[in-house]
Amino acid sequence: MKTISRFIAAGALLAVVAIAQASQYSVTDLGNVGPNGQPFVLTNNGLISGTVANPSPYHAVLWFYGHETDLSAALGAAGFKGANSQAFGVNLWAQVAGYAETSETDPHGEDFCGFGDHLVCLPFLSQFGFFRLTSPLPTLGGTNGVATTINDFGQVAGYAENTTKDTGCPAPQQYEFKPVLWTTGRARELHTVPGDPEGLAWAVNDKGQVAGTSGVCGPPSFINPITLQSLHAIFWDADGTPNNLGNLGGDGHGFGIFAKNLNNQGQVVGWSDLPGDTTFGAFIWSKATGMQALPGLLPGDVGIGALAINDAGVVTGVWINSAFNPTAVIWQNGVNGVMTNLNTLIPADSPLYLQTACSINSFGQIIGFAVVTSGAHAGETHAYMLTPR
Repeated sequence: MKTISRFIAAGALLAVVAIAQASQYSVTDLGNVGPNGQPFVLTNNGLISGTVANPSPYHAVLWFYGHETDLSAALGAAGFKGANSQAFGVNLWAQVAGYAETSETDPHGEDFCGFGDHLVCLPFLSQFGFFRLTSPLPTLGGTNGVATTINDFGQVAGYAENTTKDTGCPAPQQYEFKPVLWTTGRARELHTVPGDPEGLAWAVNDKGQVAGTSGVCGPPSFINPITLQSLHAIFWDADGTPNNLGNLGGDGHGFGIFAKNLNNQGQVVGWSDLPGDTTFGAFIWSKATGMQALPGLLPGDVGIGALAINDAGVVTGVWINSAFNPTAVIWQNGVNGVMTNLNTLIPADSPLYLQTACSINSFGQIIGFAVVTSGAHAGETHAYMLTPR
């Protein structure tokens, strides 16, 4: 009898394993975000910051359990009268960080937001979840700035202009912009790598550690839409000390060297040019190990980039093949594992083809954008959320 029970239990286990291998995640379609919209950050309590652009203007939005809320009205009430905005970051308390246009024309003719209308662009912090109060954050004395993320203690990271002109910037950009950490609304400039006049902070963890990049003014690219040639990936300690993370053999003059995200363990992920600067690879970095390449790049690929990491060290990102087609990927075991196409881990009948995996929370939920491959909405770009089964 015990032998039969063991046999039945073993068969049931194999069946569960087979189901898990066939579909490890359920998929929630968050709706059409337009060709230039996407979700950015997913919190542990299910809040998602992002942008919807169908195709324009760009609207900062917040999703909660699939329900989408447009933040445009709150931003307008706070004096951001321009048409465009983006919500880059959100924390557990529904504090949202991003950037939005005002109704004022940039006095220097710059187009810092990149929307083509040359309006003043300011970072904002929205206390949306509690009081619906939104306020601009200060720059470094210059006209424009952008907030890129926020931690659970309300610290905001981003970048802002100062009053120093940089003649090396491509028109219409004229002034330097520096990495910034805002604490209780006060801006603190973070030092770039010596010799780099520009830089930005892209992620901040709950310890106040920051990840980002520095370099020189350069034309935007499909992988980095900011006027920055990112030459050095940087990790800033909580006291502001910068750490140059190194590279994977490239010098940053191709797709760049960019620290995109970090977790509360101080592990940093991003991408780096490879030797020759014609392709790029994903990396994971810590003070103990230094920069290590994540596996998965195949001959002929354009590159792979790591976009997010959770506290368990699970990494998500994007793989771009030789035809420049993006695919969402995951690394479950870091440098000791393999890169897995996330599309192989969702139901086979899903109409979504997952193109990027932008954020992963502590419960293993993942967000990104996808293209609809069938049905009445074929060809549309939709935001999605994956939940482990």
